[in-house]
Amino acid sequence: MNLNCGFVGLPNVGKSTLFNALSKNNIAAENYPFCTIEPNTGIVEVPDERLKDLSKIFNPEKTIHNTVEFIDIAGLVKNAHQGEGLGNQFLSQIRSVNVIIQVVRFFNDNNITHVENRVDPLDDMEIINTELILADIKTVEKSLEKNVKLIKANKPEGRLAEEILSGLLNHLNDGLAARSFERNSKENPVIKNLFLLTDKPMIYVANIDDNGGDIKQIEEAKKIAEKNYSSLIEINGKLESEMADFNDEEKKLMLKDYGINESGLSVLIKEAYRTLGLETFFTCGDKEVRAWTMKKGSQAVEAAGEIHTDFSTKFIKAEIFTYEDAMNNKEKINELKTLGLVKMVGRDYIMQEGDIAYFIKGQ
Repeated sequence: MNLNCGFVGLPNVGKSTLFNALSKNNIAAENYPFCTIEPNTGIVEVPDERLKDLSKIFNPEKTIHNTVEFIDIAGLVKNAHQGEGLGNQFLSQIRSVNVIIQVVRFFNDNNITHVENRVDPLDDMEIINTELILADIKTVEKSLEKNVKLIKANKPEGRLAEEILSGLLNHLNDGLAARSFERNSKENPVIKNLFLLTDKPMIYVANIDDNGGDIKQIEEAKKIAEKNYSSLIEINGKLESEMADFNDEEKKLMLKDYGINESGLSVLIKEAYRTLGLETFFTCGDKEVRAWTMKKGSQAVEAAGEIHTDFSTKFIKAEIFTYEDAMNNKEKINELKTLGLVKMVGRDYIMQEGDIAYFIKGQ
């Protein structure tokens, strides 16, 4: 399952600095052919200490992490929905991502001029949210215009679409994101087919400085994020940039000095996984130990399909044991079946976070 995150924000809010810092974690090109897609794209390993632990037990020829694609989307300005600045490029790029990462400037730096000549994170959030909503309004209005032909032809789907889209248009005109528009399973496809910008999941990143940012502003920003059916995390972009070329031990020491438990990369990816409802399972052997991404609540047959379609279409059964059982029986890893710690499951088994799976397929 491919996961890609698009970084958006006004000019000079630290968006590209943060993108560059996080994508310094790029994996070796020889492990993933064609990983250098564009200058503003980076494929990054998902940090997961469990892989290191499992590799020590299985001693594989190679260890493969999950990956996330980061895309540094063109900067946005007021009236981007009308093509101002790089608006058209911004809007086209953002439609392709799974989750929007909106970087908001909370830091003060007289050497970095804000495009609006002030540092007002709450207003910045409003500008971007408004531009995305206005772009979606245009999309819905065009869809309603096209839908008139279906209504004139007395097509029942035309009446349904008119009712849904009219309600959605009113919702957007009230300044609310499409993701907060209530719809049932029958109505959802009508909206999903429009690929609306504000229907995509969004994570706000408060780009703070060493002082941590204004607490009141951050609390207000969290309220805005909640109203927008989104979340907000805090990352010190300057610190991440300074640590970009450090090794793991140096990063840990620096983070400890700042009283930070984990890197911005780790915090951001965990939040992206939570937002999208994703989990991790593993496959382990002497050839490779590998992490895989799946939707939460996936059946065994669906998880198998993440490895290869053959494992899904020719699925027979799966052997499952947990990461915890592997760690508790490091010296007896080949005896887990004898110990009763390996489950034989069918295609409908609901996979759990951290499951270690061996899928068996037919010919």
